[in-house]
Amino acid sequence: MLFNSFEFVYFFVAFFILYWFVTNKDLKLQNLLLLVAGYIFYAWSDWRFLSYLIGISALNYFLGIYIEKTLNPKHKQWLLYVGLVQGIGGLAFFKYFNFFITSFKDAFHLIGINLNTLTLNIALPLGISFFTFRTISYVLDVHNEKIKATKNWVVFFTYVSFFPSILSGPIDRAKNLIPQLENKRELDYHKGIDGFFLIIWGLFKKLVIADNCGVITNVVFKNYLELPSSTLILNSFLYTIQLYADFSGYSDMAIGISRLMGFSISKNFDFPFFAQNIAEFWRKWHISLTNWLTDYVFTPLSIAFRDYGSWGLTAAIIFNFTIIGIWHGANWTYVLFGFLHGCYFIPLILTGNLNKKKKLAKDELLPSFREFFNMLGTFTLFMISLIIFRSESISNAIEYLNRIFSPSILSIPKFRGEENTTAIISLFFIAIFFIVEWKYRFNDFVFNGISKRGLSIQIVNILFIVLALYFFSGSMKSYIYFNF
Repeated sequence: MLFNSFEFVYFFVAFFILYWFVTNKDLKLQNLLLLVAGYIFYAWSDWRFLSYLIGISALNYFLGIYIEKTLNPKHKQWLLYVGLVQGIGGLAFFKYFNFFITSFKDAFHLIGINLNTLTLNIALPLGISFFTFRTISYVLDVHNEKIKATKNWVVFFTYVSFFPSILSGPIDRAKNLIPQLENKRELDYHKGIDGFFLIIWGLFKKLVIADNCGVITNVVFKNYLELPSSTLILNSFLYTIQLYADFSGYSDMAIGISRLMGFSISKNFDFPFFAQNIAEFWRKWHISLTNWLTDYVFTPLSIAFRDYGSWGLTAAIIFNFTIIGIWHGANWTYVLFGFLHGCYFIPLILTGNLNKKKKLAKDELLPSFREFFNMLGTFTLFMISLIIFRSESISNAIEYLNRIFSPSILSIPKFRGEENTTAIISLFFIAIFFIVEWKYRFNDFVFNGISKRGLSIQIVNILFIVLALYFFSGSMKSYIYFNF
């Protein structure tokens, strides 16, 4: 079930009425409704793996309880290993089994040995990368005594299957979401209005920006060998915007829907295209994943490698970002994407600028030349990496990059047929999109606090609804990060 579908509108309206006007006086009943809604939402998207979702919820629920109550450190450690093996093993099987087998076969083929290997037609459970990271962080935090294990199975199962964010995040930790599930929620007018407008902004980004860009990028990436360099550059720009608008649009809608339900879930994007360097970019892009890997992968590695100075820090960062790449899926393009971003950090480490922060264009309408140059450079580095990210293979990515650096770079970008019109429309709305994001760059979210502002600003938001509906063709396009 897609947020940008009429089915979800009907589902959420019915849920909202039951949630606030029927079950609101009984927290247990309200949480049970939330759990059932989560399972309906997930089963609607892919019913085949609902039993898997329930199964891992049950396993990690009991693991948390027994890890907390077990006094023997070795037994506690073995229980933790069960949770980690289940989580990592589930990801390895569903996402990477065929990738490992194929890579193993190719490696032997390079030395002249041909192997007959078995690959399976394995369907990928939607949201597995997101809800698995929730369960892994839960058992780790209980084991490390950062949180208490919850004894309420409805609360825990709802935490794992929380429907606004189960399919594409944000990846909320138990310490944030479980206390909110354990306490009574109130329908707050201001939070509700802000949540509603955040949904509208997310819908605008998805339907008007991302889906229109996708009309072009899907065609160009299939026919890049026939197109001039200038078209490929513009296409790379459009895909960068498409990915951001699609993914952050989903996150905005998830956060807005959660606010309408009385929850505050993690912020996932913080205007990343205004970042001054790649380290700042990753503090603003997919924040919940970056923070998760920082806490559970990078920090332990950096401590283990601290005796090696900047070399150890570099190794920890490159390994951490390689994991980020692998998290996206089973393709060497994702591995290279993550490794490349790790390498982007090396100049910052060598110059001592890794953790430096500066408020962008503070008290100024426009950025300085240096700030603009830094933003452009960071955006370009990310855009280049996304050519690898989007390509079907590394060889395709190299071919695409080679064609960019050709004499046709000075030609006028050209697309086929109606795609020229779509490109112009997309660029127009992208300009509006950047202006709005720049204006609200110091807010937690675009239009945050709008419920306390004037009617004219709210009317502007209503116009976004009209535009979104106008460009909504009726064919629901899935979100890009559903693939990961």
